[in-house]
Amino acid sequence: MTGSVYAIPCQFDRLDGWAEDDHAAALHALANAATREDIEGLHEADARAYFESRFEPFTVPADTPGFVTGYYEPELRGSLTKSRRFSIPIHARPADLVTTINETDRAAHNDAPTGFRVTSDGMVPYFTRAEIEAGALDGRGLVILYTDDPVDLYFMHVQGSGLVHLDDGSSVRLTYAGKNGHPYTSLARVLTDLGELDAGGIDMAALKAWLRTDPERGRALMRSNQSYIFFSVLRGDEGARGPSGAEGVPLTAGRSLAADPAYIPHGTPVFVTVPDLAGEDGQPFRRLMIAQDVGSAIRGPQRGDIFFGTGEIAGALAGRTRHVARFHVLKRKR
Repeated sequence: MTGSVYAIPCQFDRLDGWAEDDHAAALHALANAATREDIEGLHEADARAYFESRFEPFTVPADTPGFVTGYYEPELRGSLTKSRRFSIPIHARPADLVTTINETDRAAHNDAPTGFRVTSDGMVPYFTRAEIEAGALDGRGLVILYTDDPVDLYFMHVQGSGLVHLDDGSSVRLTYAGKNGHPYTSLARVLTDLGELDAGGIDMAALKAWLRTDPERGRALMRSNQSYIFFSVLRGDEGARGPSGAEGVPLTAGRSLAADPAYIPHGTPVFVTVPDLAGEDGQPFRRLMIAQDVGSAIRGPQRGDIFFGTGEIAGALAGRTRHVARFHVLKRKR
């Protein structure tokens, strides 16, 4: 573990909610991990014993605040051909995009450009969102498909993946393939700073409504986030298994966590406690999760993003999740 903040050992029986959790569900998510050891064939009843025998929980000082948000896989409408309705392109990664950092480390480098292109004047920052939407990539064969809603597309950029239902009845699952390297700007924060929306009541639904009330105003605000995401198609069995995280494995709803790999490496089990977030049983969210993804806004040892699944219901839950949380990282015993 590259970060050293998780240095305070604790005991499993002191973790509120640990005994009541579904450890088999966490084990299933761990089994998807690219770095897994051989745990296939392990009986579900042995899942809790597996974690307790092989790992030890650690935490950070109690006065260190933690915070979680949520994310999901949006569903969009689309077409393989451009039409009057389906006119907004979804782009593949351009060959001339030069990224100067490892993609999984992008959260730690969100303060400065990390994507460039070579010109006669040397390396310059890659095209911004506004420049790309104005046609900077037109005619280069980069369009994967077309969609019909700029707001839905924007949120697919924010989430990093999407399930697109095509007009011929088929579906295409898209996954993150890179970004233009410009810093990510939170539109919710911009609107809060401008006094347009109240910080205490803003969620994804409120933000979408604001963007759609006046399309021109909404487009200008979306372009203030210069970051732009490129996608690739998850095909065959890979696409059927669900959206893929930065670790390169399918995400598990309610069990996959986006975390900062500088402190919590991929594949690490993390027991997440969120007192003000209710789980399916109506009880406070207390759940063993697996760090399997990253995000441009997910920075620091006590920052996480919970993956809630695919579609409108998952999106509504993700959009409302902004809560104080506590993280206990499970380190493998020596």
